[in-house]
Amino acid sequence: MALSNKQKEKVTKEVKRHEKDTGSPEYQIALFTEKIKKLTSHLKKNKKDFHSRRGLLKMVSKRKKLMDYLKKTNEKAYKSLVKKLDLKG
Repeated sequence: MALSNKQKEKVTKEVKRHEKDTGSPEYQIALFTEKIKKLTSHLKKNKKDFHSRRGLLKMVSKRKKLMDYLKKTNEKAYKSLVKKLDLKG
C-alpha cells in the first residue's frame, strides 16, 4: 500500500517548503492524507481487513497531531494547507 515516488511527488509538490523538504509538517500531512485516501478505498472493498484498519486509525491520529502542532506554531500555513488538501480544520 506504499506510495510510489511519482505519487509522492504529485501530492507534495505544492506544499514543499524547498526542493529537498521531507520533514516539514506540511509535507508529512500531505503524505498521510494521500495514504489515508488510498487505505480508505482499500477498506471499502475489504471490509474485514482489521489489520489495515488499525494502521489507518494510527495514520489519522498521527496526521491530527501534526495538524494540531502546525496550527499552534503557524496558523497561516495551517489554514492554507487545509484549503489545498481540502480537509476539515
